[in-house]
Amino acid sequence: MLLAVGFLPVGANAAETVTVTDITGRNVEVQVPVEKVILGEGRQIYFTATLDSEDPFKRVVGWRDDFKKADNDGYHQYLESFPQMEELPTFGGMKDGTFDVEQAVALDPDVIILNLDAKAATEDSGYTEKLAKVGIPIVYVDFREKPMVNTEPSMRLIGKLFGKEEKAEEFIKFRADAIKAVTDKLAAQSDLKRPVVFIERAGGYSDDCCMSFGNENFGKMVEIAGGVNMASEIIPGTFGTVNPEQIIAANPDQIIVTGANWELYVPGGNWVGVGSGADPEVTGQKLAKLMERPGFTGVKAVADKNVHAIWHQFYNSPYQFIAVQQIAKWLHPDLFADLDPEASFQELHNRFLPVDYRPGYFVSLK
Repeated sequence: MLLAVGFLPVGANAAETVTVTDITGRNVEVQVPVEKVILGEGRQIYFTATLDSEDPFKRVVGWRDDFKKADNDGYHQYLESFPQMEELPTFGGMKDGTFDVEQAVALDPDVIILNLDAKAATEDSGYTEKLAKVGIPIVYVDFREKPMVNTEPSMRLIGKLFGKEEKAEEFIKFRADAIKAVTDKLAAQSDLKRPVVFIERAGGYSDDCCMSFGNENFGKMVEIAGGVNMASEIIPGTFGTVNPEQIIAANPDQIIVTGANWELYVPGGNWVGVGSGADPEVTGQKLAKLMERPGFTGVKAVADKNVHAIWHQFYNSPYQFIAVQQIAKWLHPDLFADLDPEASFQELHNRFLPVDYRPGYFVSLK
C-alpha cells in the first residue's frame, strides 16, 4: 500500500464513480474528477474559465464552434493567452443535427456537457442512447432558459464534475452577494417607482423588429433590478417577439439593447458590438442609429436618451449578476450612485478568470 501511494503524482486525486443530478433531474453516473470533457457549446468556456482559472481548456477535448461567431472579441482575447484553443476539434449543434457522434466517441470524453435547450433534440435524435452504449454520459446545465434559478445548481454540478466544489461555492457566494447589493437596497424602498423597460434582444442582428424576452433571462434581470419588463405581458415564455406598435403603445421609460461582435454571423450588420475592449464611440453611434427605426423615434426613452446597450452573452453565462447591477444603475441612478458594476466585473476577472478585464460591455446614449 505504501509503495502504491508513493507512486501517485503529487496532488493527484483518486477518481471515483459518483451519481450526479443534472439540471433536468436526471441521475447520471460519472467518474470524477473528469479529465476529458466535450462542451456542447463553445460559450461554455465562460464557466470552465471560472473554475479552471489557470487553464480553462485543460479538460476540453472538443467543443461546439460557436464561441468565435457569437463573441468574436471575447474569443480573440482568450486566444491571446491560450492559442491551443484553435486546435481543438469542433462540433456542430445537437439542435441542427450536425453533431458528429463518431467523432465524439473517438475523443473518448468522460462527460459531454450540454445546455438545457439541446435536450429535446438530443433525445429525439437518439444521441443519448448511442452515447450511453459506449459509456459516455451527458449532463445538462442551464444559464439561458431560467438562469436566475439554474445558475447556482449548474455551477455546483460543474464544480463536482471538475473536483472544484470549493471554487464553485466561492463563485456562487460572490454572485449572490453582488445581487444582494441590488435587491436589499430595492427592498428597503417603501415608494419605489419601477420604470417600464423594453429589452431588445440582439437589436440590429436582422432587419426584423423586435426580438425580446418574456419573464425569464434578461426579462427577469430587469425585474430584479427594479424595473418592469414591458414584454412580460406579451411574451409567454423566455423568448419571443414584439412589434413596433406595441413599443409605441407601451412608451417605455428605458430601452436596453443586447449586442456583441457578430461580424462572423452578420458581416457589417447594424448590431451593437459591445463586449471585451469595444470602442464606446463606435458602439454608441450604432446604438443611436438603431433608435431611428419605426417604433422607437417617438418613445419617451429615446427622447430622454435613456437608451443603453449591454453585452448579449450575459444571457448565456454565469455572469448575469453583472448585468443585474448595471441595469439597476441605469434604472435607479440616484439610488445606486455608489454601485460600481465595472468594479464588480473587474473583481470577477481578478478572482476567477484567466484573462484581464477590458471595458466595453456597456454603452449609453446619455
